[in-house]
Amino acid sequence: MNLKDKTIVITGGAQGLGLEMARMCAAEGAKLALLDMNPEQLAAAKAELSAQTQVEVYVANVADEAQVEATFAQIDVDFNGIDGLINNAGILRDGLLLKVKDGELVAKMPLQQFQSVIDVNLTGVFLCGREAAALMVKHGRKGVIINMSSVARAGNMGQTNYAASKAGVVAMTVTWARELGRYGIRVGAIAPGVIRTAMTDAMKPEARERLEKMKPVGRLGEAAEIAHTAKYIFENDFFTGRVVEIDGGISF
Repeated sequence: MNLKDKTIVITGGAQGLGLEMARMCAAEGAKLALLDMNPEQLAAAKAELSAQTQVEVYVANVADEAQVEATFAQIDVDFNGIDGLINNAGILRDGLLLKVKDGELVAKMPLQQFQSVIDVNLTGVFLCGREAAALMVKHGRKGVIINMSSVARAGNMGQTNYAASKAGVVAMTVTWARELGRYGIRVGAIAPGVIRTAMTDAMKPEARERLEKMKPVGRLGEAAEIAHTAKYIFENDFFTGRVVEIDGGISF
């Protein structure tokens, strides 16, 4: 799919990886519908990208079904259908399943801590993917859905909730590719490793160095490299039902 003049929805699109992927899409001539929880960051993203293309922004919680349905209905009014979705919105609430000190159990991961990550990272992907696919079918568009997973989907200490959510995202990706292919809709996933962000820039030097040494390439990933991967999935019409790991060869 050539991105020029296509309408692409990006969740979590006002910051981090989402904003970088929005920049890539804008550079390719796509029109943008950006969803995020932060109105100030959405306004800044719109101000930056509107010089290149049409950009509309929407404050929405992807874990809230009513908000997602209303937002996609408004996107349909604003753009008369969509061609692509990047399911990027996600959160971290890391913690060990159990904390034990001197042989005694002192804490357990609270259900709310587990559920909050599942709600955004998995349920949010489901809701936005469902509504995007429905719009594509409604307008007869041969669209593309890209779901953001993580190398942590294989399991990572301190990330019971996050790993479970990202594994679920890949399972949904394969399922949707098989279900939606009959409508000309392709579905792929990206599983990044540790990417350089404001959070990693603020880490202690020794902690960052440990992360870099875990990667055979000897550095953290760049947001632009993830955006390049999204561009590949959009443009390669033979790609569906698969996950691309962009992780620098990291192993946990």
